[in-house]
Amino acid sequence: MRADEERWDREGRTVWLRWEVRPWRDAEGVVGGILIFAEDITRRKEMEVALSSLSRKLIDSQEQERARIGRELHDDINQRLSMLVTQLEKLRNTPVEINARLQEIQEEALAISGDVQALSHELHASKLEYLGVVSGMKSWCREFGERQKMKIDFSSDVSGPLPFEIGLCLFRVLQEALHNVVKHSGVNRAAVQLVEQANEVHLTVRDSGRGFDVEEAKRGSGLGLTSMNERLQLVKGELHIQSQAQGGTTIHARAPLVAKAKSAKASS
Repeated sequence: MRADEERWDREGRTVWLRWEVRPWRDAEGVVGGILIFAEDITRRKEMEVALSSLSRKLIDSQEQERARIGRELHDDINQRLSMLVTQLEKLRNTPVEINARLQEIQEEALAISGDVQALSHELHASKLEYLGVVSGMKSWCREFGERQKMKIDFSSDVSGPLPFEIGLCLFRVLQEALHNVVKHSGVNRAAVQLVEQANEVHLTVRDSGRGFDVEEAKRGSGLGLTSMNERLQLVKGELHIQSQAQGGTTIHARAPLVAKAKSAKASS
């Protein structure tokens, strides 16, 4: 008899065991008793549950991000393209206005193209691959600030290349944090700082906006805090948030640099 896993509820906690019962035989092969082997696998089961929960949360975060991109494509890009088609249709009916309107329509088409490219960069962190982690973050902050008409003060103090996995994690945290600034802070300025110290890399995003209730936000799903936190856990990092009503918000993410990958695609 055997059981690969069996649950026991006792003294207010759950214990998981793996056990097996075998016959014990003497030198002549006669069964003289039984041997019971047991192993406590509670820790392994707890880790499996935690990983399963992490996977569900990551999937939820991905679905939220896809929904956001979908809304931007539908509510913004699609409607602007429809208006452009309408303007072109009007010009076909009134060709005398073509020369006067052509420049305006061309500028709108270029603006739409730029916004589609920006959405592409949101989905694929190509700048981090081509420019490196720090320079890629700085470039994205500049472009994001121009699109959102906000000032982003970026500073860095990183001594060497950062592992791409950690850089990508912090980049996603940076994106989520700055999107939150645009949506919720009510201000058009933010400060971003990337610092390496004590074999750790720290990312800080600050704004002086209206702030929010941190505990309430953690219970909800509107600010992407779960996504940021779960991403950092994958690289053994941590997320800390400080915010108060009309007192601004500080998002602080840190990740350990235990061993920098030789193939890290980064530059400072």
